[in-house]
Formats: sequence, structure tokens, C-alpha cells
Amino acid sequence: MKRLLFFIFPILVIVTAGLGLFGFLQVRSVEDKMTDDLRRKVTALAESIGASSRHIFISFQPHSAQRLVDSFDRRERLQGCALYDSTGRLLAISERMADWRNAGDPVLPKVLKHRRPEGDTLSFAGATLFVYASPVSDDNGRLLGIVEILHDTSYLYPVQTALWRRLSILLFAMTVLIVAVLFLMQRRLFTLPILRMADWFDRFQKGETDAPRPPSAQGELRLLADEVEQAALTLRVARKAIFKEATARVKKEDLWTESRLRDLVHARLGVSSFFVVSNREPYIHELNPPGPPRCVRPASGVVTALNPILKASGGTWIAHGSGKADFLAVNSKGKRGVPPEDPRYILKRVRLTKEEENGYYYGFSNEGLWPLCHVTHTRPVFREADWQTYKTVNRKFADAVLDELPVHKAFVFIQDYHFTLLGRMIKEKRPDVSVALFWHIPWPNPEIFAICPYYTEILDGMLGCDLLGFHVQVHCNNFLDTVNRLLECRVDTERFTVVRNEKETAVRSFPISVDDAMGRHLPEDGDTLREIDREYDLQGKIVAIGVDRIDYTKGIAERLHAVDRFLEKHPEYRDRFVFIQIGAPSRVHIKRYHDLGGEIDELVEKLNWKHSDGTWKPILYLKRHFTPDEIRPFYKRSDICIVSSLHDGMNLVAKEYVTARTDDNGVLLLSSFTGASRELSEAVPINPYATEEFADRIHQAVEMPESEKRRRMRNLRATVSEFNIYRWAGQIVSEWTALPPAG
Repeated sequence: MKRLLFFIFPILVIVTAGLGLFGFLQVRSVEDKMTDDLRRKVTALAESIGASSRHIFISFQPHSAQRLVDSFDRRERLQGCALYDSTGRLLAISERMADWRNAGDPVLPKVLKHRRPEGDTLSFAGATLFVYASPVSDDNGRLLGIVEILHDTSYLYPVQTALWRRLSILLFAMTVLIVAVLFLMQRRLFTLPILRMADWFDRFQKGETDAPRPPSAQGELRLLADEVEQAALTLRVARKAIFKEATARVKKEDLWTESRLRDLVHARLGVSSFFVVSNREPYIHELNPPGPPRCVRPASGVVTALNPILKASGGTWIAHGSGKADFLAVNSKGKRGVPPEDPRYILKRVRLTKEEENGYYYGFSNEGLWPLCHVTHTRPVFREADWQTYKTVNRKFADAVLDELPVHKAFVFIQDYHFTLLGRMIKEKRPDVSVALFWHIPWPNPEIFAICPYYTEILDGMLGCDLLGFHVQVHCNNFLDTVNRLLECRVDTERFTVVRNEKETAVRSFPISVDDAMGRHLPEDGDTLREIDREYDLQGKIVAIGVDRIDYTKGIAERLHAVDRFLEKHPEYRDRFVFIQIGAPSRVHIKRYHDLGGEIDELVEKLNWKHSDGTWKPILYLKRHFTPDEIRPFYKRSDICIVSSLHDGMNLVAKEYVTARTDDNGVLLLSSFTGASRELSEAVPINPYATEEFADRIHQAVEMPESEKRRRMRNLRATVSEFNIYRWAGQIVSEWTALPPAG
């Protein structure tokens, strides 16, 4: 539209200026003609009255003069006339113009002075008059008197107004006609060819390389089409070469690394496109006045796990753009390359309204499904309005995915409980696309899940996927029990598949992990550790740490009570022990989270007041968002890491701590109610509900011999290194691509 206006505006200006000038000259010409006609008419009338009044002036007959004036008073548009003697004294005037004698007539003095007719347009009594005065002389040229005619000119203005109105209508009609003609020309000559080319480019980009060129690909557009085809040909050849090389390398390598995952993706997916869908985006842009938007990494286990995978494999990550400056940092289609410093994949942001975010994310997802799936005795809340918004947002994300899908085979990897309906929605439009959903939180037993009033639609939506992944086998078992109990379907407990409406879905466990290479490649930054010691007064102290989002499932309050009991039972560690809680505020719009934040603040203050001695405080509560790079030095400095989740699908903090301990030191206290506890058997197990036992475990970690710490940590590191994030992704890709073809 802007381009069309830019094209039309100069033409409209020229046409308007030309027509305006023509109209002005036309109106001026008509006005001059009508004024000239009026002058001739008034002149003729004045001569007629002058001839009739000559004998009146000679004999000086005032009564006869008045009768003469009155006889002309009824003429059309004649406002009146007046007779003056040779000195300018009024002899007679029309009754309608009786007040004219006091009006200060400017024409009469000119006639008396120059002895020739004078005329002028004047305003009088709210009307516009043409005043014409003509001298009356005898045969010898002696002035006898003056005849003055007052003629109405108001009839001229409607004529001019009507003329301007016709010209305005003509201008409007010409403007509409010009805009319509130019719009059709622009659409025919520019817009349609470009739209056809853009559609061809889009299909070409999505893999429909055999699509015929549009007829409009001529001239300069043909040159552009040639370049696109050439680039696509080069890309296809390069992809085939990469596919063959990757297949050969995958067979040789044993250790799961970024390069091996990349090779596996290229070998198994080939030229197929890879898409990840999640609510949380891997990079957020925040306002940073007066500078450009600032890019930050959000605190999220999903982001921590998936970002290395996309960096290794490439593809497109579709997520909710929640940052205040997110849509200032993307192109016209909501996309940008990330990471910002070294783009390796595409991030596409989906815009949600405040109402959609409140209903879908804060409402149904986090007040309904989150507490439903976590056994933490928090009552789930289900509202019909939230459910309808949840469905709307799932449809919006489905449309965003469908817009990006190539013509041929593609893989869509959906993340978590925010998108239970998305798989089915994608499959309805594109049954040929292979879809997997990974559930990052626990799956409850059938009795608990049946609390949700919308369980049929949720389960049906999830079973639209080809593959469902959970962290641990018990969650897979719970899911199979749930669909077997609540839906009409066929469950195969040997093959771990579900068949519903002739659609088969595989259910598998894939324990998620972290990028262990991050720990191996971290520099030994002693200055940073010494700075942390100085800033928080940690020199010579035993340091324990907890890193969490502020969430009621993380057992933060239970952790603080255990630290309190540990200090009560072992007062010898006063002034020697410090517990650091790093807490990232989360979902503060939800009342339960808001109340939890106040509860933790109050508990920290209470325990510090209870145990403090001088400048020493047993608990440091750092309540803000920390980037992964900011957290790692705290991991390295901490002798103990406490993960006390009340219920957790996996918990990656435990694995991040192990990865960061490149010195093979430190002790991990790990809740038995986390998925990670199944793998990290060398961690010290804790029950966050058993405060006495929990406190004893802290004491055990503090008193553990160095040799025991190192033995346990080496084994933990070996486990995380072997079962790293690349192995997790590799297992999913391998299982996924081994399934029967979609569609």
C-alpha cells in the first residue's frame, strides 16, 4: 500500500494542481463575464433614468424625482436608485435603500470630482451591492445632477459556488478513476508478477523444486529466478554430499558429541526440515534504552537442553515472543538467526496478546496442567475460558508451523504440556509430516489425570503425534495406563504403542541431559571465584548452593528448613557454613507463586535472624535472573549442591552442577522424587519432606572425606558425559526415524 501511495501521490498532486488552476481560471472568467454583463445592464439603466430625469433636474421637481425613483424600484435584482443635484445633495431615493443616505457613499464624491461615471462593489446592510453613479448634463455639458444605481450582486455567488462544486466533483471522479486505473496497472504490471514469483520462491524454498516458473518471470525477474534455481541446485548437491559423508561418520563414532549429532541428523533426516516448537524461546530481546535491544538467555531447562541440539543440527525453533523488544529484532516474518553472535539456526517468534498469554500460559497450562502433573498437593484450577484460549493459541502455533513446512517430508518436535493439541492439528493438515512430542514434566496416574475435565481432547491431541517421549519409564507406564483407562484405544504394552482411530503412536522414555562439553571447555577463572568470595564473604567457608526457578515444586522452603535443622543439630558449623539460594522469579502473576515468593522471603529473614552472629549470615538469597555463564562460577565455588524438588520430571540443575565440577570435587544432594535420581546413583539421596533425615544428609556431605567426594563425582561426571544431551537427541532421532513413514 505504501508503494502504491508513493506511486500515485505525485500524479494526484499534478492532476489536482492542474485542475485547480483550470477551475480558478474558469471561475474567474465566468465571474468577469457576469460582472461585465452587470455593468452593461446597470450602465444602460443609468442612462435611461438620466434621460428621464433631465427635465426634473432643470425644473427642480423633488416630487417628480421621487416618483421616477419609485417607478424603477420594482425591477429584478435592483435594490434601489437615488437622484442627487449638482452639489451632491440627495433629491430622491428608493424606499428600500432609505438608510443609504447615511452610509458614507464613496462613489458619489468621485463622480462630483471627475464628472464621469464611477462604479464599485460595496457591502451594505449585510448585502453586496454594485453601486454605479452617472452624471446628468445639459446640452452645454453643465452638470445638472447625478443618477446612482444600487444593484444586487448576490446572484453571482451561487453561480460561482455551483461551478466550484462541479469542478470538485470532477476532481473527485478523476481522482477515483486515476487511483483505480493506477491500482489495476500496478497490480497487473508489478504486484501480480511479484506475488507469483514470491509464491514460486516459497514453494521452491520448501522443496517443490520442479514447480514451473510463473509466466511473469521475464526480464529482470527472469534473472532473479535463474539465480534462485542455481542456488537451489548447488544446495541440493551439497546436501547429498553431506548426507553421504554424515552416514559414514555416524558408523565410526562412539562418543556422543555435537558433531556426531549433526551427522546423525543429516544422515537420518537427510534433506528434510527440522522444527522445534516450545512456549519458551531460547533468546529474549529486552528494551535497553538508549541503546539497541539487549539479548538474554532465559532460565529454562527446556532451553538449556534444546539450544545445543539446534546449534548442532540447524533448523527452525518456533516459540512465543515474550520479550518487550522481541519484535523489534526480527524480520517481516518474525524470524532471526540465533545465537546472535554466531547464527546456527532460525528462531521464529509467535505474537500473543495479553489475554491469550494469561489464559493459555498462566491459566490453563500453569494453574491447571502443571499442578495436576506434579504431586505437590497444590490444587489445579480449570476454567472454561482458559481452555478455549489454550485451544486458540495451539491453533495459532499450528498455523505458524504449517506456514513454514516444506512441500516434502519434515520433522516437527513439540515441547511440553503447553501444546497437547498441536500434534493433532498439524496432522489434520499435513499427515505426511512426522511429529513428536516430548513431555518434560511428570505424568500422573489415571486417577489424578481424570481430574482434568478436558482429558479426552488432550489425550486425543497427544495421540495425533507419531512419537511421545517422557523422561523415565514410570511416566510412560502412567501414560499408557491413562489412555487405556480413559479412552477407546488399543494399548500394546510389549511394543509400547497406542492405536486410536487407526493411528499408531509410539511411547518411549528418553532421559534428558545437558551439554557436558560446556564443562570441559570452561576456562579456570580463579579471579572470578576470588571475586565471588570477596563479594559474599565466603573465604574459608563451606558453601552449599541451590539453583531454581521460584516454584512450589522445587522444595525451596523444605531446603531452608533442613539447613535450619542442620545448624541446630551442629552448631559447630556456625560461621563456617553458608547456603546460597539462587532463585529466578517465575509466573509471579499467579497467586500461588506470588504467595510462595513472600513465604520464602519471610523464611530467609527469619532464619538469618535466628542464626546470625555478627556479620555472618547462614543464608544468601539471590533473587534475580542469572545467565548460565553467571551461574557456573557459583557451581565451581560450591562444595555442595542441593536439589530438593518435591516432584520433577528430570531436573537439569543436578547435571549442570556435575558438568561444572571439572575438579572432580563437590557433593550432590538429590531428591529421590526427581527423574535425575534414576541415573545419578552416586548422588546423596534425600527426601525433602523428612527434615531430620535431610539435615543429616547435609551433615554427611559436609563431613564426607575428599576421596569419597572425588570418587562419587568422577562417577557422576562419567554418567553425565556418556548420557549427555546429544545422546538424548540422538536416541530420539533414531527412534523417530525408525518408525513407519508418516501419512
